Amino acid sequence: MRKATCLFGALALVLAAPFGAAFAADTIPSSIKDAMRAADVVILGEVHDNPDHHRVQAEAVAAISPTAVVWEMLTEEAAGLVNAELVAAPDKLARTIRWAESGWPPLTMYMPIFRAAPQAPVYGALVPRPAARAAMETGPAVAFGADAARFGLTIPLPSDEQAAREADQQRAHCDALPAELLPQMVAIQRLRDAVLTRAILRAVEETGGPVAVITGNGHARKDRGVPTFLVRMRPGLRVFVLGQSEAGEIEGTYDFVLDSPAAEREDPCAAFTK
Repeated sequence: MRKATCLFGALALVLAAPFGAAFAADTIPSSIKDAMRAADVVILGEVHDNPDHHRVQAEAVAAISPTAVVWEMLTEEAAGLVNAELVAAPDKLARTIRWAESGWPPLTMYMPIFRAAPQAPVYGALVPRPAARAAMETGPAVAFGADAARFGLTIPLPSDEQAAREADQQRAHCDALPAELLPQMVAIQRLRDAVLTRAILRAVEETGGPVAVITGNGHARKDRGVPTFLVRMRPGLRVFVLGQSEAGEIEGTYDFVLDSPAAEREDPCAAFTK
């Protein structure tokens, strides 16, 4: 069955519905929607190519009526081009923001989220490829630029956390990465967390909130991702984090987790064995 797991302590809530059934309009429990409405920032995690996850995100966005939406998938430049007129014309939106060149799953998966808040300003937090390469070569602080110290990027991670993150990166890449590349992959992840945080804080300051954030589970997780930046930089900010698992599998901690069937996809490790 489809499950919703509450990670406040060890409490688990199971929603009685057939596993694999289509998501209804009330997939998110009303109590969780209330918790989202009480937050300044609602971070909505996902597995990028799972359409069910995007439908849940759209439901959440509609429920909280955000004053802004921050997208991991859009650069700041592309986000500035999005408006209600383009949202009403998906093909034109895709061309305008050059979605097909981005490498993300089809825009059709994400359109329900755009439509859930068509008037809300859109903020982009995608790290451009040159900045990602710079993070690999010189570290996240140099790639981030001004305010890197304020975002904690000038401080190395504790050795145990660095090792854990490198292990995560190795698993995520099918145990196929050279060991010397792992610290660079962690550096890119830290940079992306910081860029997302910067966009969220700007959105809160400029619109007052609540702000919805569309991002992968890895950036959403409370034990390691964007929430750790927000807690340190804006201690009074009320943040709610939704994680979305597949067939019960997810890493990290969240305020609430919704489970869905795994999306149909080719073996992601096949590319590493060719």
